[in-house]
Amino acid sequence: MGEVKPIAEELNVTGSEKPKARMLAGECFCRAVRYAVIDAFEYALNCHCSNCRRTTGSAFKPFAGIARDKLRITRGDHALMIYGDETGHDVHCRQCGSLLYSLVRDGAYVHVAMGSLVDDPSVRPTAHIFVGSKAPWFSITDDLPQHQGHVVPR
Repeated sequence: MGEVKPIAEELNVTGSEKPKARMLAGECFCRAVRYAVIDAFEYALNCHCSNCRRTTGSAFKPFAGIARDKLRITRGDHALMIYGDETGHDVHCRQCGSLLYSLVRDGAYVHVAMGSLVDDPSVRPTAHIFVGSKAPWFSITDDLPQHQGHVVPR
């Protein structure tokens, strides 16, 4: 598979706190599914809960939160696999299994798996959450705050 070039572009976003927000691209490993999301994330965290570890196959899931209507699938609707219900679920590519995002907060927000972004977002994770259930073989080596449970976004 060839290199994917970032396609971030500036868009006029009506009603946004950032009137000229960039649109970011994201995709799955096999590139069957592609999405676009506005670079206006409200928060970003590193989640160490056992569910995020299992769904990513990693020590933690870096994610960025944004209102659900700020993300749209641009290619591969047919290749989506949804695990959960209409108020909370994980969205994977049916072909390669990549986690793209999770629908959370009663369906109002999405937590974009930051590893699926092609373009560099302006937000960076600000804390580790659910460190009480982190993988025992993983050591957190940065200076970000660590929380035993969830941190309620402002």
